[in-house]
Amino acid sequence: MKNDELFMIYGTNYKEMTRQLLEKAGLEDRIFDKYKEEFKNTGMKFPQSMRIGIKPNLVSPSEASWGATTHPEIVAGIIEYLQERNFINIVIMEGSWVGDKTEEAVKVCGYDRLIKEYGVEFWDMQKDESYEKDCAGMKLQICSSVDKIDFLINVPVLKGHCQTKITCALKNMKGLIPNKEKRHFHKMGLHKPIAHLNAGIHQDFIVVDNICGDLDFEDGGNPVVMNRIFAAVDPVLCDTFVCKLLHYRKEEVPYLVMAEKLGVGCADIDDANLRELNHQKEENAEIPAVRKIVALKDAVEEVESCSACYGYLIPALEQLRKEGLLEKLNDKIAIGQGYRGKTGKLGVGNCTSRFEDCVKGCPPTEKEIYDFLKKYVQTGCHE
Repeated sequence: MKNDELFMIYGTNYKEMTRQLLEKAGLEDRIFDKYKEEFKNTGMKFPQSMRIGIKPNLVSPSEASWGATTHPEIVAGIIEYLQERNFINIVIMEGSWVGDKTEEAVKVCGYDRLIKEYGVEFWDMQKDESYEKDCAGMKLQICSSVDKIDFLINVPVLKGHCQTKITCALKNMKGLIPNKEKRHFHKMGLHKPIAHLNAGIHQDFIVVDNICGDLDFEDGGNPVVMNRIFAAVDPVLCDTFVCKLLHYRKEEVPYLVMAEKLGVGCADIDDANLRELNHQKEENAEIPAVRKIVALKDAVEEVESCSACYGYLIPALEQLRKEGLLEKLNDKIAIGQGYRGKTGKLGVGNCTSRFEDCVKGCPPTEKEIYDFLKKYVQTGCHE
């Protein structure tokens, strides 16, 4: 598989689809090509000595059908493909977003069964040590275990995002930084640190879960069934393709443009070669262009908010909208680290604890936010 290629497959047998995709894309050759000189010069035993890391998206404890997390069948297909070729040193590694525990996501998402069945390790990045790394001129905290991996396979979910519009290959690397750095990312505005993070962490191969991602919310809830998986090598090209699928220009996702300038990859989608391994069904041919997030954001004043906090707010607003209550909300909702120590009218999260009315939590749950805002609309205040 070349850097300018994208391989796509359609169907509902996700594990078998993944195996076929990796076979056609030549993953085994890709791994060998990266280290052939090293093995030739040092006499290292190939492939048994290789440590391969698999990075899914387990952002929160929600089943893959909800549209937020990587289907375990895809990871199972990757593991089977590797083990059949004697790659036996395999590690699944991930850290959920701030506000949820990775170990809970592992159980809810079915990865505990996966680990047991295939005898692979799972490394919880929320429990990992970290160190400061210079990522193309920006110093960031990286989980130490990243440096123990010889070949990194990124398995993101193709989703929308309430702050960055899309999330896929580049943003999925956030799961390899500690929670304190995740908070720092939001304080810095997300886009620039995401771009620099990908200059510091190299992903070698990408398998995108495009089965039923939520095209509005990172945390899922409104899955759009597409039943396809695609592979890429270049994360910038991959995410540019995602922008095209979701009807965005690459300039609307600043971290994508920044990453290209940093040399992470190439965004020239016009010259890319998309190879479809089978045919899609007509009803799934086009992703809808309408986005719920656009209308809902008008009710929010956001400054440096964390993904979990914002991610729980937006679905709560959507529920209020469905009930005809959102239009009755006359006050803007403040959210984010930028409101710490400040006062105001209406806020969400501990960062707005000095506001007249706020729902506390770091983050508060979607239900807590919904209940709080519903009462606020109906009574004019929380108390």
